[in-house]
Amino acid sequence: MLVKEFSYELPQELIAQHPVPERDASRLMVLNRRDEAISECTFKAVTDHLCAGDLLVMNDTRVIPARLFGVRPTGGRVEIFLLRRSAGGDRWECLLRPSKKFHPGQQILLGPDMTAVVLSRSGTENWLVEFSGSEPFDGWLEREGHIPLPPYLQREDCSADRERYQTVVARNPGAVAAPTAGLHFTPELLARLAEAGIETAFLTLHTGLGTFQPLRVERVEDHRIHKELYRFPPETAAAIQRTKSRGGRVVAVGTTTARTLEYCALPGGNVSAGAGEADIFIYPGYRFKVVDALITNFHLPESTLLMLVSAFAGKELTLHAYRTAVARGFRFYSYGDAMLIY
Repeated sequence: MLVKEFSYELPQELIAQHPVPERDASRLMVLNRRDEAISECTFKAVTDHLCAGDLLVMNDTRVIPARLFGVRPTGGRVEIFLLRRSAGGDRWECLLRPSKKFHPGQQILLGPDMTAVVLSRSGTENWLVEFSGSEPFDGWLEREGHIPLPPYLQREDCSADRERYQTVVARNPGAVAAPTAGLHFTPELLARLAEAGIETAFLTLHTGLGTFQPLRVERVEDHRIHKELYRFPPETAAAIQRTKSRGGRVVAVGTTTARTLEYCALPGGNVSAGAGEADIFIYPGYRFKVVDALITNFHLPESTLLMLVSAFAGKELTLHAYRTAVARGFRFYSYGDAMLIY
């Protein structure tokens, strides 16, 4: 299967650069896999397409302000992109730019209260960096770091992104990209879903930078997906088992949630609670074991996320839905509109 089979034409003006003012005022495309029908509504009307007894599973990861800017002692400007915390205090795996001009022992000045020291290479592109200062690093990071907006948002982050590029259920810091399907939910919408008999459960997958990295192979099967830290609580596993036993649907909010559910799948549609690193790559031909319905945004051409959606809905139907979304002026990518596929 060729990567180029997952391409589509997208006008630049349909790439959403900012979110809509109200989270649940975005548009929702509803795709029925059985009869291939496509309809649309506002996202707040998602309640009309879910049923009592369904289970909504959401990723509660929180995006960290992972972009830092500093200078070398000689004055050269440096960007540090945090990837994940390493064992041992305030040591992090990072990307450094410009990457070829660093060596172990080099200092980066991040301000009067924080310094970074380059320790060693970590893989082919990453560096291990240690941070130290006059205050705890996590508190300093929350105040001074920049939200890592996706590269297709052709602007710098602003103060509004600190709240708007988080879901309303974000509580476990560690992601460097938001689980964007969850951005459409509000506390009021979640309350209405609960009143309608739709349960909500949570898991954590810390979305990594690999989400935005292009595939560098011609054949889909040759790609190796990045690993991401996850935590699957026992109470969520129990909720899924209850839902399956009563004939309800497990509705994954986002591709990160879908991948975690399928990574933890057991025979018969149940799941195994636990924690670790998930590296499941889902593309057409995969048979879903847990997920019955999927809420997701519109994804980049030739991306692993589009391949997952194509595995769930079928490649031709998915690309037809995308062409329809383009024709109808839907907004694409992280701050764009959403799809419900069932």
